[in-house]
Amino acid sequence: MANSSSGVAIHDDCKLKFNELQSKRMHRFITFMMDNKGKEIIVDKIGDRTTSYEDFTSSLPEGDCRFAIYDFDFLTAEDVPKSRIFYILWSPDNAKVRSKMLYASSNERFKKELNGIQLEVQATDAGEISLDALKDRVK
Repeated sequence: MANSSSGVAIHDDCKLKFNELQSKRMHRFITFMMDNKGKEIIVDKIGDRTTSYEDFTSSLPEGDCRFAIYDFDFLTAEDVPKSRIFYILWSPDNAKVRSKMLYASSNERFKKELNGIQLEVQATDAGEISLDALKDRVK
């Protein structure tokens, strides 16, 4: 278990599941959360490759923060299939202040543990991570 600058540990499964998404393309998305004591980042939910983007966004809680990874497949202007790995810090406006602070202070260290992130989004509402918003980022 690695420790982040906030003193929060990162469970080994987090990196393992990320590597499965990145290298083996086993998952479409992974969400990560703080455990109940706020001492460790753990895997929250995993979506398989057939999972829709709507399933991913609906897996993010309306009133709490999450770290998320999304493997975004798209076609370039030349119709070439591509993929980009998005790292998303989900911190909705109505989340508790303590939760926002804990996730914000752990964000950089956690992100560094996940080698291979290509794009990053910090979102406070669903509009900031809409499918169109992601498409705009990969143009």
